[in-house]
Amino acid sequence: MLKWSVILLVIALIAGIFGFFNVVAAAVGIAKVLFYIFLILFIVSLFMGRRGRSL
Repeated sequence: MLKWSVILLVIALIAGIFGFFNVVAAAVGIAKVLFYIFLILFIVSLFMGRRGRSL
């Protein structure tokens, strides 16, 4: 999922250079959503991983 966020960010940067601002807005919006979903899943997995192990 993080891979797709980075790919869409690169697409947005390239489109911004060429002046396709509608494409930029769409790609940045999708990249932001995917990044936040990745971040939330990463944090949840950190807490679940620690919670599952008992010392």
